[in-house]
Order: sequence, then C-alpha cells, then structure tokens
Amino acid sequence: MKNIFTLICSFSFIAMSFAQSPEGFNYQAVIRDSGGNVITSQNVGVKFSIHQSSASGPIAYSETQSPTTNEFGLINLQIGNGTPLSGQIETIDWGSGPYFLETSIDVSGGTNYVVMGSNQLMSVPYALYAKNSSGDYWNPTISDKGISYNQGNVVLFDV
Repeated sequence: MKNIFTLICSFSFIAMSFAQSPEGFNYQAVIRDSGGNVITSQNVGVKFSIHQSSASGPIAYSETQSPTTNEFGLINLQIGNGTPLSGQIETIDWGSGPYFLETSIDVSGGTNYVVMGSNQLMSVPYALYAKNSSGDYWNPTISDKGISYNQGNVVLFDV
C-alpha cells in the first residue's frame, strides 16, 4: 500500500511540474525622466506590445502593467502577467516570427504612454538548447528503482 501511495504521489508531482510552464518572459528596465534623472520609488505605467513581422507590424499581443520603481529606479516585470489589451500571449505562434517588443512608459503612473522603442525578440539560451534536444527530459522511464529522467533518478521508492 505504501508503494502505491508513493507511486501516485510521484505521478501527481510529475503532472504538476509539466503544468507549471509559465506563459511569459522577464523584463527589466531603469526608469528615467526626460532629463535623464532616475525615477525612484514611484508608480509608473508600462505598456508592452508584441508586433509580428516588423517593429510596426500587426500587434499579436499587448498588455499594461503598473509597477513601482525601486530605490534605483528599477522595475522587474513578467510580460504575460499584466492586464491584456489585445490578443493572448499563450496563443502567439512563436514559430511565425520574427516578433518585436515595443515598450511604452507613462512616468506619472497613468496611461499617457510614450513609446520608448522597439527591439526584436531573440532566442534565449535554453530555447536554443531545446531546439536540438533529444527530449530525454520529457520521456520518463519507470523501473523498480524509481522514475528516471535523462539517466537521473528523480524519485526513489521501495519495492
């Protein structure tokens, strides 16, 4: 009975870990006023727009966020966790790129956004690795020694 309970708990943990993939990505910036002075400990309005094909192409997704800068004027956000304006980040077909991120800011914390610029979104190292991966991490094997991913035992249980 103990083995069955352990096995069920193990599979539940694995199922939950697959469901935890975040739909978004990190963004960090230092906010400055028009004179170049850092804006510290203040609410700001931020609008993100993801354009497809070019910096002025159609908007695949846009959202707003209202962070507070820290004592250095820094904001740390997750694009995909804001208030959506158009589209859904989880339905973007990232293979149909290129995609460009346009960032707009309202330093007074409102919605009178000024476009700060647009940059092409590029691959991150783990995505480049995953592109060429054999998929071993996602194909578990179960034996009397436990559940194994890529030759590493994740959970050991009594048999």
